[in-house]
Amino acid sequence: MRYIAINDGVDSDNGDNDFTPFRNLFNDFYARDTSKKIRAVMRAKGNAGEHLCTNPPYGYQKEPMDKKKWIVDEEAAESVRRIFALCIAGKGPMQIAKLLTAEHVLTVKAHYAQRDGKPLPEKPYKWSTKSVAGILERPEYTGCTVNFKTYSKSHKLKKRLHNAPENQRIFPNTQPAIIDEQVFTRVQELRENKRRPSKTGKQGLFSDLLYCADCGDKLYFCMTNSFSPKQDHYVCSNYKSNTGTCSAHFIREETLKLFVLQRIFDVTALFFDDAMAFEEAARKQRFQEAEKDAKKRKHEIAQAEKRIAELDRIFKRIYEDDINGAISHERFLKLSADYEAEQKELTEQVKAWRDAVETFEQDQADFASFAAIVRKYVGIRELTLTIVNEFVKKIIVHAPDKSSGHRRQKIELFWNFIGEVNLPGDDQTVERQRKGRTA
Repeated sequence: MRYIAINDGVDSDNGDNDFTPFRNLFNDFYARDTSKKIRAVMRAKGNAGEHLCTNPPYGYQKEPMDKKKWIVDEEAAESVRRIFALCIAGKGPMQIAKLLTAEHVLTVKAHYAQRDGKPLPEKPYKWSTKSVAGILERPEYTGCTVNFKTYSKSHKLKKRLHNAPENQRIFPNTQPAIIDEQVFTRVQELRENKRRPSKTGKQGLFSDLLYCADCGDKLYFCMTNSFSPKQDHYVCSNYKSNTGTCSAHFIREETLKLFVLQRIFDVTALFFDDAMAFEEAARKQRFQEAEKDAKKRKHEIAQAEKRIAELDRIFKRIYEDDINGAISHERFLKLSADYEAEQKELTEQVKAWRDAVETFEQDQADFASFAAIVRKYVGIRELTLTIVNEFVKKIIVHAPDKSSGHRRQKIELFWNFIGEVNLPGDDQTVERQRKGRTA
């Protein structure tokens, strides 16, 4: 093999060049220095909230007058909204990809080609599971910018590694949102608990939402082709035909449908009859104590920040006294250590208190999100996967109680955004709950 470098005057046929190792070393130094400068520029841009990617994600396009800003590409944005809606309806990336392919929706690559006036690819409607999953995982659709999602260990390595969430920078409201933040969060929760259809092709309406009250594990959906719809049921995953560590916690899907539908009717009726009473009921159970605690924390944060600023002034004074000889250096070291320890403890407390206050404020925003869902589904007649996924966060099923001679089973329903709410009101609502809880 013959190696020739014309610019450097190197030809392996002419023998070894003593200067070549040094030249390689200098070239490596130059590449490393260039890499450091590029990283510094990208880090500064990322910390300033600028987009670091060259092209915006599917659903956005660069603003013609300002290339640093993104605007909504309405044609692609409709496909993005459809993909998220299908996921809320209980479909996975593969099912969504097949549906989009059957409906002849242009793929991401084909859409870009059509928009730029270029020839379409060979299969313009063939959606891949990976493309759909990538769209469902992009938080940029909520209107935020997420920088430093990946990194490389060295300028010599091309592989990009995923960065830890705490090392990423998120800047909200940097472009128009295509998907509501609550919808995006719900989609991520659903994707963590993947629902797979049974061998018969049927999917349980409450799959991955039911949990055992005793062992905490999920309830599995059970059905066969020989079952009628009324025989479809759920059992605890630890039951294992009475050979496991838990009892069956058997409950029919029809029973759950009636229970959940009645609860939605009750919530909707109370909300529209007296929205203030409904909000008060939710706040009493979830927000009342938290609101008092948040007010207390805000006062403590103000006091702690005042003390932290005072400690800075004290530390400055004793440092000047140490320089001037007003106090001994040993005394200065002891005082400074005490003040630094107090300041560090206060700083950690302030951070924890701020997190608690932010959680409470987020809970208040969540109530408004739940109210929007209630308004969206007024007068529903039948439950669908979309309705269940938007309303219900989880359902806890207790073991049946047969002590009274009748089979009664307690069910705890937790709503999205507001958790469990025991509705106040008349006896009819309570009576309907009792009927719904009898399996």
